[in-house]
Amino acid sequence: MTTSTNTGTNTGTDAGTSTNSAKRRGTLAATALAVLAAALPLTGAPAAQASAADAQGRPAWCPSVPGHRVDCTTMRRPLVADEPRLGGIDVSYAVVRHGRPGPALGTVALNPGGPGETLIDRAEQVAGALQGVLDDYDVLLLDPRGTGRSGRLPCDVTEAEYRWAPRAGQREAVAECAEELGPRARGYTSAATADDIDAARERLGAPELVLYGMSYGTYLMPVYADRHPERVEKMVLSGAYPVAFDSLARPGAQQVSLTLRRICERSGACDPDTAVHDLAAVTEQLRTRPLKVTATVGGERRTVLFTEDKLADLMYEPATRGIGLHPGEPGLLGALPAALHAFAAGDEGPLSALVRGEMEGTGSEDQASFLAVTCNDYVRTWDPDAPVPERRRQYRAALAAADPADFGAFSPEGWAAGQTDGGDNCLNWPRRGTARPQSTDLENLPDVPVLVLSGDLDTNTPEVNSRLSAAQFLHSSFVSVPNSGHLPEMESTGCALEISGSFIRTGEVGDTSCLAQIPPVTVVPVPH
Repeated sequence: MTTSTNTGTNTGTDAGTSTNSAKRRGTLAATALAVLAAALPLTGAPAAQASAADAQGRPAWCPSVPGHRVDCTTMRRPLVADEPRLGGIDVSYAVVRHGRPGPALGTVALNPGGPGETLIDRAEQVAGALQGVLDDYDVLLLDPRGTGRSGRLPCDVTEAEYRWAPRAGQREAVAECAEELGPRARGYTSAATADDIDAARERLGAPELVLYGMSYGTYLMPVYADRHPERVEKMVLSGAYPVAFDSLARPGAQQVSLTLRRICERSGACDPDTAVHDLAAVTEQLRTRPLKVTATVGGERRTVLFTEDKLADLMYEPATRGIGLHPGEPGLLGALPAALHAFAAGDEGPLSALVRGEMEGTGSEDQASFLAVTCNDYVRTWDPDAPVPERRRQYRAALAAADPADFGAFSPEGWAAGQTDGGDNCLNWPRRGTARPQSTDLENLPDVPVLVLSGDLDTNTPEVNSRLSAAQFLHSSFVSVPNSGHLPEMESTGCALEISGSFIRTGEVGDTSCLAQIPPVTVVPVPH
């Protein structure tokens, strides 16, 4: 049964205590920025250096965290469990030890998303974000295989090249990546990473783990829970979606309009109906007359045709990422209503500037791990055992059967093509020599306390999906975090972090009155 925790009011707290608590939580949120900024793009990190060691015998790459002992290990794991001919892979992890005397109350295993986001080189930031938890709990930071300190996996497709390519170019990049990886691609799945985490747990001698997954981590952790149910103490899932999610991402399309309405209503800077009308007008224009934008990306001048699917990508991925961290600044989301309104009236300038800023901020990280995991694991609208022409027919049939009303202001084709981890992006992923979509038995999930956090402005993992994620478990609590996006921990007051930390310590949601203190997002005024 899923319980819902809604925004409350702060009662029974004197003004001085409330102010000090808000300042402390704000410091937590600011400290957490570097680790909680994870979403889809990969984060680069040096390759593992297992042979080098410091004076204490630790690997040279082992991070330091003030006030805490950090233990680091690289373990040799089979690349594919049932194919020894493919060899092995080095998987590295760090354990930040608890601060108080005596044994730890438990071990928290964290995954910040991606797929492909890393943790070891962010150990100090993680410790800052989880400093309350780290008083009593050890925290396990494992770089998923193919990333960071765990044998980085290249396929020569960068984030900038992949994200800003036309859709046909993205599908071709996926095919080229698969060709580069060859049979090794089978080794990069959520199941393999889940088993790596459990191997680390066994080495540590921890009987159970507290699983903390963010974004893609909310997919990975149920996979772990299915494969190792007796090893789960409790779970926190933030920015969550269910294992059996909609590969056309219809809930996200509907959330875009809802998010625009909410920021307009709460800020008073724009009219909600006008904002949604402008969005529909812009998507219609971009279908036939794309916007041409030129910017410097990765040191090179690049011109992009900003089509409906690129707007869908903008709204789905970056628009609501970490939007609550600096509520006094409009950011991308807060600037969109005015930019859409101007574009609908014939002025391309504001929207062009927003797109240019996004292009220039795109990274150059290799997308191999991201593509391998999503193309191996995620459910599709086609049969992965079918040849590509048949897959294409099945995909088109699925789009044709979809109700256009389920896609909000977007067309089904435009919205689906905007998903860098969905739609038809993996259409050309090989059927031979690679893994199959992840099968997770929901009935096998352990009956443990589960907390699901959702930002009520999140268009990437919208509230509808987070509620479905919570419904996968027998005893889950759902908390909607107002004025926050993807991920809800990235809001300015630190309230969401305080709620998750309390849940880790007690297994209960506890006081949520701090949610009422989260300020609304600033929005650029839209002229009437």
